[in-house]
Amino acid sequence: MNVAVTPNNFNGLVSEALKTTSRIIADRFDKRHDNVQRDIRKLMEQNPAWGSLNFEEAPYIDPQNGQTYQMYEMTRDGYSMLVMGFTGKKAMEWKIKFLEAFTAMEQRIKGGGGFQLPQSFGEALRLAADQAEQIEEMRPKVEALGRLEASEGSQVPRVVAKALGIPERKFFQWLHANNWAFRQGKTWQGYSEKIKQGYLEHETSTYTVHETGDERTKVQLKITPKGMARLAQIFAKGGAA
Repeated sequence: MNVAVTPNNFNGLVSEALKTTSRIIADRFDKRHDNVQRDIRKLMEQNPAWGSLNFEEAPYIDPQNGQTYQMYEMTRDGYSMLVMGFTGKKAMEWKIKFLEAFTAMEQRIKGGGGFQLPQSFGEALRLAADQAEQIEEMRPKVEALGRLEASEGSQVPRVVAKALGIPERKFFQWLHANNWAFRQGKTWQGYSEKIKQGYLEHETSTYTVHETGDERTKVQLKITPKGMARLAQIFAKGGAA
């Protein structure tokens, strides 16, 4: 298993709020989600005060049927307590990767996203010139996102990627690496944190299969105007979330 964790790529394990979810745990540790939820509830029952600080229920939409279900978001302490009893070589490898992701995210937050103060006046001038050049390069993309935000409401990621001038595949990779969205089957879904922040939303629609006449539900990920504004800020800084 080669899933290196770096200061700017957390492999969808840990969010900017220093949390992971029961769904991510179930997926990486190859466990049933309902069993992971059961184990979390047991921990919370043993110490409700501690449990309420480290586990919190959050909704998510199942891409298969469009229904809303519950998962748990958890802190590093909650994660550590939950996976303590998981055994096996694969489990040990994932335990390490999650801890690396928590540590890397914590360091990035403490370090202000990797920003360092210039050590001399000349360095400050060079830094200012570089930033001005980057902002000027991003100006057309930011303006394009601004027009989308102002006139057309929420957009699918493909449209936003085009406005940013980023290849669609690379844009989805960024969304996944920076804990904005994850893929389940053929469907992309937004992390509950980004939905709560108003950056993403899920649009559910119903369609009829012509061959059988059956009704099916389709869930589509969209980026809200607020999310587009945030992405414009992020990519104006070179894509550092």
